[in-house]
Amino acid sequence: MKEAFRQLTSTPEPLFALGFMLFPLLGLICAALGLWMIITGAVIGGIIVLLTITQAFALGAFWAISRRAKLLSGD
Repeated sequence: MKEAFRQLTSTPEPLFALGFMLFPLLGLICAALGLWMIITGAVIGGIIVLLTITQAFALGAFWAISRRAKLLSGD
């Protein structure tokens, strides 16, 4: 599993898919879910989803984009 992850993060193409497509889409879906939970009355659960899961996907996208930039620049 570690070797597969290492291969995934060593080329810019999968990092492009993760950083610009998958993580932002999942973050948007989780943000909508959190807001929906707050509107329907599950305030604590909605806040937890907004503050943890959505932020994890946002940070994952930033990580993938910066890792891709490092790979493309040759550092």
